[in-house]
Amino acid sequence: MGAQRKDDRSGTRGYAHLVEAKVPVGRVWRALTEPSLIRIWQNREAEVDARQGGLYRTGTAGQDLREAHIDIFEPNRRLRLIYLNSRDYPPCASAIVDDFLLDVKPGKTSIRLLGSGVPESNEWDRPYVKIRMGWERLLARLRVMLENPPRPKEPKAAVEPKDPPLPGLDY
Repeated sequence: MGAQRKDDRSGTRGYAHLVEAKVPVGRVWRALTEPSLIRIWQNREAEVDARQGGLYRTGTAGQDLREAHIDIFEPNRRLRLIYLNSRDYPPCASAIVDDFLLDVKPGKTSIRLLGSGVPESNEWDRPYVKIRMGWERLLARLRVMLENPPRPKEPKAAVEPKDPPLPGLDY
């Protein structure tokens, strides 16, 4: 028998994701906290004041803007974000939190994301699924980017023209 939905939907809900990347923990930390790297794996604007009490903003206004206060900032170990209310999401009385926990294992780093505080109300059903599924996809992209970092393009070699120009004619 399937789980029945509560009549009183005044609580909160959360999500958990785990990804393991075969890279050093420092590389994972940089990817979580440096805007230029966040832009690669999230494919949207990013602004980060990387310190406890700092700002963590991704997206643009009107297009899935998420703005958070950095509550815990423990380099190479833990990053906890407390999201501020945004016009791009329904109003919320609870604190929505994303907690990134990094764990070093032989030859790899575990990235655990625990999200909590998302209201159980009907108006939050779609945003909840969007956030939860979005993190699942973003963490997969993060792993791919970490294990296959983008490389600068090599300059193309100058190609010699097949026929040299005729003297006195400008091409």
